[in-house]
Amino acid sequence: MRRLLLTFALGAPLWAQADPALVAKLAERFQPQTQAFTFAAIGDQQYGAEGEAKWPALAASINAATALQFVAHMGDIKSGSTRCDDALFESRLQDFNKIAIPFILTPGDNEWTDCHRANNGAYDSLERLKKLREMFFAGESSLGQRKIALAKQSEDSRYPLYTENALFTHGGVVFATLHIVGSNNNLGRTPENDAEYKARNQATLDWIRTAFALANANKFDSVVLMFQADPEFPLLASGKNTTPAGFTDTLRVMLEESQALGKPVLAIHGDSHFFRFDKPLARADGKVLDNFFRLEVPGETDAHWVRVDVDPATAASPFRIQHITVAENANR
Repeated sequence: MRRLLLTFALGAPLWAQADPALVAKLAERFQPQTQAFTFAAIGDQQYGAEGEAKWPALAASINAATALQFVAHMGDIKSGSTRCDDALFESRLQDFNKIAIPFILTPGDNEWTDCHRANNGAYDSLERLKKLREMFFAGESSLGQRKIALAKQSEDSRYPLYTENALFTHGGVVFATLHIVGSNNNLGRTPENDAEYKARNQATLDWIRTAFALANANKFDSVVLMFQADPEFPLLASGKNTTPAGFTDTLRVMLEESQALGKPVLAIHGDSHFFRFDKPLARADGKVLDNFFRLEVPGETDAHWVRVDVDPATAASPFRIQHITVAENANR
């Protein structure tokens, strides 16, 4: 396998690589199929009383939609000023398991990174992360009434903790959830949190490599990466790099792997609550990387969802994006 020496934000060398044995195992399990399909993407929902009041209509809209294979939630299952109590977590888990189709979740910063805030209950953020893993990411399947099996990074003996980093395929697409969160990816607050970031960042970069290695090994058509944080892609028009330190390694690996794959890559995230679909990643020469797409889902008071149609017949850009407005939540 190729190896890339990265300079870690804290100054230590960082090797990012997929495990060949795990990739071989995944290649036996996941085979591409040529078919069109549709899924839903959401994130940053159930924010405070207003967001909670809008959730039933959002959930009902997804459940009523036809042809959806699954729904993917980009994290932030509560607002940044809501308490991180076990009771709230249990309520959210029940909500997600009421969705009729498979429900794929990746963590957000509001449910653990920022839980040290007084208005969040002054929790130990690392303890909340442990609780999240126990409640939402145990087992080998998705949430939802109908479940799908997931490959977990915890199958890699190097990374037994990271049950939230998951992988599955549908049609000709490799999907991977990545634990990349806002608040600078948990970097820069305390030594303990910096240590957590360092270990998780290594795992996440390796998981990105694993997803692309599987795509290459079995000739999948495209890769979809799903995570919470807005990594603040460099400002392409100005040439300025505004990316915070907690995301620089992530974007470097995404760029390298996407260029090497040469097929469509879609990154889906939330965090900024601003719906958009664009090409935000630049090559070393400053030009836009044409095969890398970004979808940011609406959120906070915008309790709506995004329909993603995937059509392998349109190889250059197989993703058709449609903002679905939930009528009951419009202008509320």
